[in-house]
Amino acid sequence: MRAAPLATLAVLLAATAEPCSICRCGDATFNALGKEGYATRGFRLALDWERYDKQEGPPEDASETLVENRFTALVSYGFSDSLVLHARVPLSFRDFTATEHGVEVDAFNTSGLADPELYAQLRLWASPLAPLGRRTSLSLLGGVKTSLGNNDYTKGGERVDEHAQPGTGAVEPFGALALLHLVDRRSAVFASAQYRHPGTNDFGYQYGASWLANLAYEHKLGARVDGVVELNFRDAAHDVAEDGQLPNTGGIVLYLTPRLLFDLGKGVVLRAAAQVPIVKDLNGVQEERAVVNAGITFLLGR
Repeated sequence: MRAAPLATLAVLLAATAEPCSICRCGDATFNALGKEGYATRGFRLALDWERYDKQEGPPEDASETLVENRFTALVSYGFSDSLVLHARVPLSFRDFTATEHGVEVDAFNTSGLADPELYAQLRLWASPLAPLGRRTSLSLLGGVKTSLGNNDYTKGGERVDEHAQPGTGAVEPFGALALLHLVDRRSAVFASAQYRHPGTNDFGYQYGASWLANLAYEHKLGARVDGVVELNFRDAAHDVAEDGQLPNTGGIVLYLTPRLLFDLGKGVVLRAAAQVPIVKDLNGVQEERAVVNAGITFLLGR
């Protein structure tokens, strides 16, 4: 199947480069481009929609709820089988609600450019390709989330809550290693781990540094359909504001993520996935709900 991946290693990327108090788990490059975007030459384009829903703080006291719809364009160019460059440009649409003692005290919407990312994948090592399609490879990823997103969104002349801002306002370098094993021509397993270290923005806010990890199995279900099952893990530190750590931020979460890939032919792939939290040890009082994702990938030739 030309466009749908048998499996890929696209080193772990925090799902849409969100700040860690509201960040996703998963591998955005793997989700968007698959095998064809990882180790082949030429251009690739992916468009994604994702919906995220989170609450911080106890509803009976003071809490805030964020629902985000995010649209992301990813452009990839492979210079060789070993080196691929990527650029991701996200647009964020957020619904923010604040309550006190169960009574809504504020509600508004924000929208704008979130933080674009630039990064590169370099394959460090690969075993020879065996007759049955078996192969193992090790890759390195490195890049930076820029501070170009809108982080000065105002309402009534006042800057809105940090979590309602489309961008973080800070540079965030990240790096990762990943290992891919092609079991045969129909299935593969990959594992990856990444560290991200956000900077402090101009308003004295720093999102928590995070460790991310993925473990996934992919199998061809038919001539045009692939299935994937993933475990996506995140361990994030507290966010820090000018007056110290924020108690209802950071912590540990593990998601179970089923995904389906549909090859429409001529280099076009439809994708759909859901991340379901199955283990949560979050700091303070937080609630993370399922994340849904849908997208389309175009393979533009070599």
